[in-house]
Amino acid sequence: MDVVNLAAAFQQFSEHWSPKIVGECNGQFVKVAKLKGTFVWHAHENEDELFLVTRGTLRILLEGRELTLRPGEFTIIPKGVRHCPIAEEEVEVVLIEPTSTNSTGVVDDSRSTRGTWLSSRA
Repeated sequence: MDVVNLAAAFQQFSEHWSPKIVGECNGQFVKVAKLKGTFVWHAHENEDELFLVTRGTLRILLEGRELTLRPGEFTIIPKGVRHCPIAEEEVEVVLIEPTSTNSTGVVDDSRSTRGTWLSSRA
């Protein structure tokens, strides 16, 4: 059992759209990520995805709708729902999603990743 300090975790990297895994619980990864700019429209066929904003404002476009998340707010994007995250300024988020989740679902994009461990864990 480890204690994870989110502020310290976010200080360890600067890349955008490159989630870092900071924990695992019941087949779910807990990830931290810095977002800036517009991501790709995508959906996850088999996994729900939780976005929790810790710093900044995150917009998530959905077909026919838009969500705006501020620090301390989260949303769960259900499996199969197409979405496109947008961060006009840098945003820090915590993501909780199954270990099998690819960041762009089935969309082929250079930013596709399942995440990498932030600590020395592999």
